[in-house]
Amino acid sequence: MGEFVRLEVEDGIGTIRLDRPKMNALNVQVQEEIRAAAAEATERADVKAVIVYGGERVFAAGADIKEMQSMSYTDMVERSGPLMSSISAVARIPKPVIAAITGYALGGGCELALACDFRVVADDAKLGQPEILLGIIPGAGGTQRLSRLVGASRAKEIIFSGRFVDAQEALAIGLADKVVPAADVYTASREWASTFVGAASFAVRAAKEAIDRGLEVDLETGLEIERLLFASLFATKDREIGMTSFVEQGPGKARFEGR
Repeated sequence: MGEFVRLEVEDGIGTIRLDRPKMNALNVQVQEEIRAAAAEATERADVKAVIVYGGERVFAAGADIKEMQSMSYTDMVERSGPLMSSISAVARIPKPVIAAITGYALGGGCELALACDFRVVADDAKLGQPEILLGIIPGAGGTQRLSRLVGASRAKEIIFSGRFVDAQEALAIGLADKVVPAADVYTASREWASTFVGAASFAVRAAKEAIDRGLEVDLETGLEIERLLFASLFATKDREIGMTSFVEQGPGKARFEGR
């Protein structure tokens, strides 16, 4: 358990909780603690789904600019790789990951949210990539993940302007998946995450890998990735359980074992 980031596990759901007052700024220590929490969530068999949550006030307002201000080019050459990989560690969790967003998800905070599979957003929240206003660009996946999610033109407009995106616009363009009252963000995220707890976990893992890896390659390669992952599930106990249950009892009644 880190000083500012911890993994809390309850009822099959792991919550990666950011808690660095006042705005959950993502300094180097927080970045490394996010990496460690993501690794723990990946490894723990009792974690079936993950929520990334910054608390009732703010998700994460961005990188620690005071820490970055004094960094030189060579400093950032050395740091940019670990920065990028700390956020990518969340994207690589082989389980459904939901960002529960309150307050602000800006800069590195937005990039952290983009690394999740889904985003539940408070109705008064603001998201954005305002790095251009500092004379830089997103450096932890923002240019790549945002454009894949909302399209190149919308991503360019948001990044070029550095403006904030409100919850309703985020929902309309696909940056948010659900918008709920601020007080309900974590509860709604847990309700969604709970739907994955009893799922065939290796099938969910394979589906996530097929989609994520497929987006990185051409269609024919993506189809081959899907074919191989599809075939691999015939080695799992859950495939046997699911098909037997379907034949004997009809759909939706299987009790999977996660193996």
